[in-house]
Amino acid sequence: MGLMSGTSLDGIDAVLVDLGQTKPLLLAKYYLPFDDALKKDLLALHLPASNELHQTQVIGNQLAKLYAAAVATLLSHAKSPSNEVKAIACHGQTIRHCPEQGYTLQIGNAALLTELTGITVVGDFRSRDIAAGGQGAPLVPAFHDKVLRHPDKHRVIVNIGGISNLTDLPPHRATTGFDCGPGNLLMDTWCARHTGKPYDHNGAWAASGSVLPALLKQMLDEPYFTLPPPKSTGRDLFSTTWLKGKLTGGEKAEDVQATLLELTCQTVAQSIQQYCIGAKEIYLCGGGAHNQTLRNRLAALLTDCSIESTNTLGIDSDYMEAIAFAWIAQQTLHGKPANLPQVTGAKHPCILGAIYRNP
Repeated sequence: MGLMSGTSLDGIDAVLVDLGQTKPLLLAKYYLPFDDALKKDLLALHLPASNELHQTQVIGNQLAKLYAAAVATLLSHAKSPSNEVKAIACHGQTIRHCPEQGYTLQIGNAALLTELTGITVVGDFRSRDIAAGGQGAPLVPAFHDKVLRHPDKHRVIVNIGGISNLTDLPPHRATTGFDCGPGNLLMDTWCARHTGKPYDHNGAWAASGSVLPALLKQMLDEPYFTLPPPKSTGRDLFSTTWLKGKLTGGEKAEDVQATLLELTCQTVAQSIQQYCIGAKEIYLCGGGAHNQTLRNRLAALLTDCSIESTNTLGIDSDYMEAIAFAWIAQQTLHGKPANLPQVTGAKHPCILGAIYRNP
């Protein structure tokens, strides 16, 4: 099983996967949304606050119970007994990602999840890579390298979740990848604040506005965008505080949304043009794959490339990361490395994750 709750703070993606095939076979999938109170609590943990250590542990336990509920529902949908599941890969919820200071923190109490489900759990995937000098992210490119490479076609896999990241799969050359910048997280936050909706369906609200060139330039001046890979980022940098610092206060809300969408598209396109030279096929996954306005703009910026969903490659675009972490957990249990040092910057390949075995 793979459980993924990402930077978007929207909920839990859960999958049951048969990894005995040439390509992972998705047996069942389930999505459990977070309620507004939990989203608010998780967002608050990204900033220092009074009694935050206690809150981190309490909310971690709350997450473990939600993860267990997702597991139970998934098993019910699949009509599969728990003793047939080798392990649960639980990524946990990232609340801090500071590889430059030698740590990353995902909460979710994997030990409690093992106790609640009676199934072995593998968690804490990122720390080992960081200990070896890496960014701890992105980790999914190793999975892309394993299952989505083509011997002759130059593919790029672009995940647009809360953060956008890419995997470059050039024929006859090593796989590379990195975080491009904000994906949906700033757009979702702005949309929720001004429309009451959790996200901008198909980018329709953004399409109703106009890109603000001065605001876009301020955003693109962020030093992160000119850093060479390996690099990774998250809410620690691209927060509401970061956005507020760019605004004058007189902008129309829909124009800011249009500019945030343009920021995501520009940073993805520039990353591909600079680091994935010769790419012809782009495959999208994550929530952003459903945003037609975003897809249209990427197509306009990348006219030499076809743009499709990873569904066309046989991997569900909404559950790509959950499937990938199930594969990484299998690597862990088999004692095999699952990071790519050329992606994360680690000194060497590492066996990732901590195992909480069910007796």
